[in-house]
Amino acid sequence: MYRLHFLGFLCSLFLFAATSAEKAVTAPAEAEGMVQLFNGTDLSGWNGDSRLWSVKEGVIHGETTDENKANGNTFLIWEGGTTKDFELRLSFRCNATNNSGVQYRSKHIQDGGRNDWVVRGYQHEIRNENKLPNVAGFIYDEGGKRGRICLVGEKAVWKKDSGKEVTGSLITADEYAKLFHLDEWNDIVIVAKGNHIQHFMNGRLTLDFSDDPELALTDGVLALQLHAGKPMWVEFKDIRIRQQ
Repeated sequence: MYRLHFLGFLCSLFLFAATSAEKAVTAPAEAEGMVQLFNGTDLSGWNGDSRLWSVKEGVIHGETTDENKANGNTFLIWEGGTTKDFELRLSFRCNATNNSGVQYRSKHIQDGGRNDWVVRGYQHEIRNENKLPNVAGFIYDEGGKRGRICLVGEKAVWKKDSGKEVTGSLITADEYAKLFHLDEWNDIVIVAKGNHIQHFMNGRLTLDFSDDPELALTDGVLALQLHAGKPMWVEFKDIRIRQQ
């Protein structure tokens, strides 16, 4: 009897694993009409602190040091348009001493604050870590009050009166650890339509979020972050967008 129960348990585990694998969602194929936002040569079309942002070996390079610090979180802001309903694709790599981010549907704050490149709004977190929850891909409310709005692995909705409700799981800790390339380039896709947002990491859906219609950000700037604090560097390449 014990052996039969044990065999049944193993079968259940196998079926669970198979079901989990079947539920993995891959990124949509890249559509025609993507527009390159970075020319690979200079920062034409971007606005940021020239002490901290440059182009090195054909990629955007942001770096802070003990001698050359960021005065608060600072951003390299794309000046060629805004992000409303869109599909954004890019690659990044960074070191592990600090974190970065990709802002979208955000607001450039020009109120004479700590620096001239303050941005607030939705942020796709950028980190060189592979252990949940402190990994690249969660949505952070930069400059806002909601903090980590939706974590990697979550399918969730936000309700104005009750906050976040998690309705599903998209990836396990072990799966993410294998998916993410420490110290190497990683590819992200962000798809936003109305109040619905999806983040893909290296071809796999890792976050699916629907914001409350009254709280959702529906349009705003695109920007890349250098975080204040410990010295860090981050690089971006192959930045392209298709407006929906």
